[in-house]
Amino acid sequence: MENRKLIKRGAEADLYSTEWFGRPAISKVRIKKKYRRKEIDNWIRAHRTLREARLMSKARSNWVSTPIIFFVDPLRGEIIMEEILGRRLKEVMEDISITELKRTFSGIGSMIGRLHKDGIIHGDLTTSNMILFNGMVYLIDFGLSIQSQRLEDMGMDLRLLKGVLSSAHSPVFKQAYKFLIGGYRTSTGSNATEHVLQVVEQIERRGRYARVD
Repeated sequence: MENRKLIKRGAEADLYSTEWFGRPAISKVRIKKKYRRKEIDNWIRAHRTLREARLMSKARSNWVSTPIIFFVDPLRGEIIMEEILGRRLKEVMEDISITELKRTFSGIGSMIGRLHKDGIIHGDLTTSNMILFNGMVYLIDFGLSIQSQRLEDMGMDLRLLKGVLSSAHSPVFKQAYKFLIGGYRTSTGSNATEHVLQVVEQIERRGRYARVD
């Protein structure tokens, strides 16, 4: 771990580029919060580290593309995982063809559907947390992920990604979202998909009313 290099400093965790027995790896270390009592802070960091690692591994076992986890140190709040040597989807959206767009977002929708069917809510579905490598999309950063079967949580997951597509990738928003929902439907079925989409609409209506007020 002596060769690790800081690549990103976040509010909750720092990311380091490193190696794991010769393989490119990422070390994610949760930041200590000085405003919390040390014992409480240690417990929170350990709990969240274990939860993230467990849900990433569970997702991967259900054919959702995520980095392989090499090592977990809950006492240090650290996860060492495979480094996916691709580009963030956010960076390539402008250059993607309609054929690639369909394949990419159908695949993303299918993965999200498998997550939700298995009771996993990612919690931060953005094109910044998706890496495109060799034609495959990998979901990263499960730091906000939870275990839940609530339609509200599934709807929030999809609503966040829909909002990102609408605001950051508006030229392809409608097509990308259509492909996304199509892929989601293949994993969850039409009835389950419609129920979640109804929740997405409810969330959007609540947001509109809140802005008016």
